[in-house]
Amino acid sequence: MAETKQIKTALVSVFHKDGLDELLKKLNAEGVKFLSTGGTQSFIESLGYECQKVEDVTTYPSILGGRVKTLHPKVFGGILARRSNEGDRQQMAQYEIPEIDLVIVDLYPFEQTVASGAGEADIIEKIDIGGISLIRAGAKNFADVVIIPSKAEYGELLDIINAQGAATTLEQRRHFATKAFGVSSHYDTAIHSWFAK
Repeated sequence: MAETKQIKTALVSVFHKDGLDELLKKLNAEGVKFLSTGGTQSFIESLGYECQKVEDVTTYPSILGGRVKTLHPKVFGGILARRSNEGDRQQMAQYEIPEIDLVIVDLYPFEQTVASGAGEADIIEKIDIGGISLIRAGAKNFADVVIIPSKAEYGELLDIINAQGAATTLEQRRHFATKAFGVSSHYDTAIHSWFAK
């Protein structure tokens, strides 16, 4: 397992876009390709960067009112594939699965929606499914993938890239994975608390 990994392709799927532009600028300057959906894709393109649509990779549109966008084997295969596993590599080639080296997520604001006094239907729609799945997948495969699980980590990754280019050490990826499971745990706890009431 190679210690240092290059970031070549980033999947960006965020609710809050603030603070993202500086990180995207640096990633673009380092030659990192972007992959995204909907509003995030439009935001990336509005900054003048090329961005491939997730739909072009999956050949599926965003469906069910946006409930299903990234939930697809080509996306999750690209994140979960073990780069050092020959069988995984063969299947990636067979099914045309792209390698995704960096996943940047900022989840739907569930707690803020509850706090705003929104109705049940609005609150239910703010339970993030794709985003939380991307976070868990990226964190599980930290051996190969960098996971940025919230906007709180944008600056941290930017500092790393400024210092060492678009590459991360295993220790850095494990650090982000630890944060990712913290974000996931907190989010699910908030949802559980709401349901329990």
